[in-house]
Amino acid sequence: MKNVRRYDIDWLRVIAIGLLLIYHVAIGVQPWGRMIGFITSDEPWSALWIPMSLLNVWRIPLLFFVSGMGMYFAMQTRTWAQLIEERSQRILLPFVFGMFVIVPIHLWLWRHFYGMTQQYIWSPGHLWFLGNIFCYVLVLSPFFFYLKKNDSGKVVAWIKKAMSQPWGLLVVLAAFVAEVLVINPVPFELYAMNMHGFVLGLLAFFYGFCFVLAGEGFWTMIQRGRWLFFILAAALYVLRIIQFGSLIPGYLLATESIAWILTVFAFGSKYLNKPGRTLAYLSEAAYPVYILHMIFLYLGSVWVFPLAIPVQLQFLLVLLITLAGCFGTFELVRRVGFLRPLFGLKQMPAKSNLRNSKHRGEALNLPAHTQITD
Repeated sequence: MKNVRRYDIDWLRVIAIGLLLIYHVAIGVQPWGRMIGFITSDEPWSALWIPMSLLNVWRIPLLFFVSGMGMYFAMQTRTWAQLIEERSQRILLPFVFGMFVIVPIHLWLWRHFYGMTQQYIWSPGHLWFLGNIFCYVLVLSPFFFYLKKNDSGKVVAWIKKAMSQPWGLLVVLAAFVAEVLVINPVPFELYAMNMHGFVLGLLAFFYGFCFVLAGEGFWTMIQRGRWLFFILAAALYVLRIIQFGSLIPGYLLATESIAWILTVFAFGSKYLNKPGRTLAYLSEAAYPVYILHMIFLYLGSVWVFPLAIPVQLQFLLVLLITLAGCFGTFELVRRVGFLRPLFGLKQMPAKSNLRNSKHRGEALNLPAHTQITD
């Protein structure tokens, strides 16, 4: 197994976190947002649901795939014990810290806005994703290290062959279709803290690892089929909106989800596999922004939603407040040594200095590849 850096995976991780943040802001202007614990505007923006409905069947599964890809790179220079120790520091520590410190803050804001009795409430909240990822690391790492140890064996050879051929993608699709047929999630798009989200995430994490293990054969194959994946995904989305509405069969949703994800990976591998200072900065910022964003989203919602302004302007203001708060706090976190591990960042190398570093990627101690936690 070779540890060849792929900048497209880093870019897709950053983009996926950005879409997650925008999607969460958009929930605040949907009439059903309060039912899932969001502060909402009295004036909904129903038209925004059209792009939201396109995203919501693949944005979270995409993050699970990317996390599995990150697992491949994280284990290349580590033993099993070293990997578990490092993942505990980078995933479990921020998860526990966020569950008891970060999430209670935005739950307090939510209760304050709706005039509820204030009390300290801890919860995984939006950080449920980290708990899932850590479980996947524990469950799948023995098998992944078996593959690493037997890199020339029959199992690895079969995975590389399957994931480099179109028929291998049918095997992947069959697993996700089987998941929805067995679990029958309603709605499909609800992934947080339920069996559907856990099993779907486990499958995506596993196959994300296998995609990278397959090497250039996989990337070449999906690039050749990129327009086919896009046409299939778009056609299934149009069919979902026009024909089925909210009653679309789960197997079609699973198929659409995988088609969009393959589209993203195919176009990303073709056009985004290049480094840059912007990527270096955003790659480090993504994890702290993910952890922090609900606090500033709720702060912005508390201030903006009571204002007598158009809902479109409300959405824009909350988004800007969320971004400003997240990146402003990140600038503090990245400079304070004891805060960095709490937000999933590595400790700065000894004697490093952000001001005089010649290479931002080296100065920030960026890993070669990461899941959401690197």
